[in-house]
Amino acid sequence: MAIDERKIKILQAIISDFINTGEPVGSRTLAKKYELGISSATIRNEMADLEELGYLEQPHTSAGRVPSSKGYRLYVDKLMAYEKLSLDEELMIKKYIIDTALFEVDSILKQVSSLLSELTRLTCVVKAPSVRKSSMKSAQLIPIDIINILCVIVTDSGVVKNRLLKINKPLSIEIVAKINNILNDRLVNLTIEEINLEVINRLTHELKGFDEIINGVLALLYETLKSSDSSEVFMEGTTNIFNYSEYNDIDRAKEILQLLYNKDTVNQLISTDHGISIKIGDENFLPQAKDCSIISAEYILGETALGTVGLIGPKRINYSKVISIMAEVMKELNNVLNNQSLK
Repeated sequence: MAIDERKIKILQAIISDFINTGEPVGSRTLAKKYELGISSATIRNEMADLEELGYLEQPHTSAGRVPSSKGYRLYVDKLMAYEKLSLDEELMIKKYIIDTALFEVDSILKQVSSLLSELTRLTCVVKAPSVRKSSMKSAQLIPIDIINILCVIVTDSGVVKNRLLKINKPLSIEIVAKINNILNDRLVNLTIEEINLEVINRLTHELKGFDEIINGVLALLYETLKSSDSSEVFMEGTTNIFNYSEYNDIDRAKEILQLLYNKDTVNQLISTDHGISIKIGDENFLPQAKDCSIISAEYILGETALGTVGLIGPKRINYSKVISIMAEVMKELNNVLNNQSLK
């Protein structure tokens, strides 16, 4: 069954109505409020088809339908027109950010977080630039018994981690010393970004036959360096979620607040590769974020991404307006960052 033009018009009307009201939408509501040119009975049949196609869902407590993550995705990708910001909104964004341009980067980001949460009525999270990129200071393999060897990683910032690795055959003291020398020759002073495929291939070639050790050392090394890179997270507008009826339920409110106040989790959720990223409902990898939409964008210096800005809210956010605001704020933020020296 294909989604034809009539079904698309009905889906658009349902999404528009649900974004505005937060109430499941029935066929009679659509027939009264929107000029679809078809009867309530026909609308009802088309809604049943849209549900079968996965674009709508029916809450247990209502006869109406709500958009699914798939429905919102089609809307955002194919159907939505971006809302043009008013001249006052554009000037407000420009002035707000320019007024912060003399401050340090952290202060600018805090102001941007506050501005975005105010304009969108969503929760805004800003991942500040990493304070530093950690590198490996040393790797040491220590035999424990004939099938276990302890791997100890130390970073230049003093973080120490260890893990027990199982080996297929006993290793002599001379072989362990040789492996330690090669690991340190090839990996010392490298950051997580610098341990690339070329480095790994060279290690694999030089330590042929010791794949389980290489894999174990690299896994621990990645984990250690990643945890050593420190970056601050700014958050504004956590109470904005209570503007949405979805969070009138105590359990759901508690769940979203627990999500927002877990900085490690939020850091992962607002990750983006380039441009503006929109993750809707089930597209977010965590179960507690399945009812959320997360819009993220990178701020850059030259061609280098410094960090990420994210907006978090329910799936029925006003995508058209929110994405336009995000795009304008990020444009002005990047202008400011690239027109001044980072302090």
